[in-house]
Amino acid sequence: MTDLGVRRPTLLGGVGESAARPDGIAKTTGEFEFLGDMSADGMLWGATRRAYVPHARIVGLDVTPALAMRGVHAVLTFDDVPGHRYQGQHVTDQPVLAEGVIRHWGEAVAVVAADDPETARRAAAAITLELEELEPLTDLEEALERGEVYRHVRVRRGDPEARGEVVVEGTYETGMQDPAPLGNEAGLALPDGAGGVDIWGPTQWTHVDHRQLSACLGLQPEAVRVHPCRIGGAFGAREDLSLQTHIGMLALRTGRPVKMVYDRSESFAGHVKRHRSQMRYRHEADRDGNLVRVTARLLLDGGAYELTSAAVVANSSYFAVGAYDCPNVEVDGYVLRTNDPPTGAMRGFGANQPCFAAEAQMDRLAAQLGMDPLELRLRNALEQGGHLATTGQLIEHPLPTREVIRSLAAIPLPEPNDSDDPRLLPGGTGLTTPRSGVVRGVGYAVGFKNLQFSEAFDDYAEARVELTPDGAVVHTAAIEVGQGLVTILEQIVRSTLNMTHVRVAFDHTGRIGSAGSTSASRQTQMAGGAALEAARRVRDEALERAGGDELDEAGVWRDGRLLASLEELCAGAAIEHHVRYRHPATEEPDENGQGALHVDFCVAAHRAVVDVDVDLGMLRVVEIAIAQDVGKALNPQQLHGQIEGGIAQGMGQAIMEEVVLDRGVVRNPTFMDYLLPTSLDMPPVEAVLVEEPSPWGPYGAKGMAELPTVSATPAVAAAIRAATGRPLDRVPVRPQGIVGLQ
Repeated sequence: MTDLGVRRPTLLGGVGESAARPDGIAKTTGEFEFLGDMSADGMLWGATRRAYVPHARIVGLDVTPALAMRGVHAVLTFDDVPGHRYQGQHVTDQPVLAEGVIRHWGEAVAVVAADDPETARRAAAAITLELEELEPLTDLEEALERGEVYRHVRVRRGDPEARGEVVVEGTYETGMQDPAPLGNEAGLALPDGAGGVDIWGPTQWTHVDHRQLSACLGLQPEAVRVHPCRIGGAFGAREDLSLQTHIGMLALRTGRPVKMVYDRSESFAGHVKRHRSQMRYRHEADRDGNLVRVTARLLLDGGAYELTSAAVVANSSYFAVGAYDCPNVEVDGYVLRTNDPPTGAMRGFGANQPCFAAEAQMDRLAAQLGMDPLELRLRNALEQGGHLATTGQLIEHPLPTREVIRSLAAIPLPEPNDSDDPRLLPGGTGLTTPRSGVVRGVGYAVGFKNLQFSEAFDDYAEARVELTPDGAVVHTAAIEVGQGLVTILEQIVRSTLNMTHVRVAFDHTGRIGSAGSTSASRQTQMAGGAALEAARRVRDEALERAGGDELDEAGVWRDGRLLASLEELCAGAAIEHHVRYRHPATEEPDENGQGALHVDFCVAAHRAVVDVDVDLGMLRVVEIAIAQDVGKALNPQQLHGQIEGGIAQGMGQAIMEEVVLDRGVVRNPTFMDYLLPTSLDMPPVEAVLVEEPSPWGPYGAKGMAELPTVSATPAVAAAIRAATGRPLDRVPVRPQGIVGLQ
């Protein structure tokens, strides 16, 4: 038996603490090896030849000028794809390289491997490409008329004859938003010498990449290993394959490692965008403000290939009413094939667009009723025990809609700005806005969306936890894209095993099963749930082996006596447990879109305060406040970071971020022209965390990082409406709209 004088260790960094990120120091010092920093001996560099037109027929393609260049080792086209020539998460409709037709601006036509990046770029440019340009399809109404529909979601609930006494109607648009991760796409493919390949690429789901790559490279699954990577941001941009198949093909053809890195303009061409939308709404209520009926038609621009658009339009349709109770609903959601750039599941996937429209409708309805906009929302708030307005699903778990609204209302408003300091005025130091020309507006919005995957998707996550003499190791294929999952997994296992020394090992596809996608607000609950269950089993086995009742970093204890140290516990057979964790089951929708389609839900409320120069159309966001449903705050500091980052993206969509399309051509594919909020644009953020634990999330936690983006946009737009009196039915809001020229 171990020495009884051993002191009990103190747990540090457990659940509920703002534990420091294990990768934080390396990232701040620049020592962290991001994907673009990777290299290998004998490495070649890859480059892509793209066609920067929205629609064309390939009349001629000649790669011989590139092959003739010194230092070029391979030039590959569609005919060189060794396996299945199309890729895609759900429908494999996207050619690995263009097959005779260009269907969107920036489509990849050929790839090159050369000794250095400059030679690779020059070789790609040397490829002769002759195109016959075709008329692009970019109008959503025309696409609908022509039947270019990826998916139509039909929702019918309640009495089709029901009508309300008070009616408001509106037509709304949202622009195409780029995820704009700060890390460009980069990747490395390493042939293993036995016909297989290891691939490091920008990913949010290694196993779904693995499935596509194995098929496209013509290899058995065990011959391809996809590795989790150190990625500088995602927001949905990494859900779909970009350069992974290309570098895999080049590595297999040359027998040498191949690295590829996009510059910023190519990054705009190489990843998906948020769907632009056109939405038509009609809200009907009784004289007391109770919603009676909502009808909506939603058109989303899916771009050239389907990718994840089917899931996005489902979310748009099912959350078209918002976090409100309404007995009668009719929604038709369409996602359409066009010759615009492909779109996908950007942060909030599908909930953002209808939230902008539905929240504007609630404000219009409140004005028509002469009612306070928050009171109208409280009156119609959907909570536990109610039914989702669109699908009729019973809300079985905590949904604190009224609490987030009331918590938001309790946050004091910022003081009026009486200063002439130009830094506090919409014109900034340009001195274009006098204090007398500024009008302040306050706007509100409530955000609402599902958690995890829906519609009977077999959603699971695997994790393995092993006990070592030094602590514990969590093995997972879940992707850390900067959001802090690595910290959360450590904290969950620390608290479960009561030991501080826990680390996370991100394993490739050959070593562990899928953890699912880092998307849909799911990894805290899914990967975290798997890690929690595996850690519980490790703890139980350790206690059973030693006959104790407590486990910590020293070992197993009973009645204050240390029975066995960790070293002694690990001396024989290893203590490790592998778990495949599933969330509660969901259903497929019936012909009317009805059913228990979702696992759980999350809600937030935003308030935006803006100062507007109504003569020049300039504005300054003064403050954004939020009350956020989080279930349980596992790491409060990280939650606040996610809230602030999400608000930045939502505010960006409201007032500045838009991919400018000119009949399918992207006119602003750089950060010189695609505007992002900077630290100078970001206002103070006041946040309240509302904790009502989830019954199945680890320690009661909910995934929450998408909602700060979802309802920030309509809140900012509402504040600008309040200041200007303009309808402002499109985001981003432009100066022309503020001054009444659009």
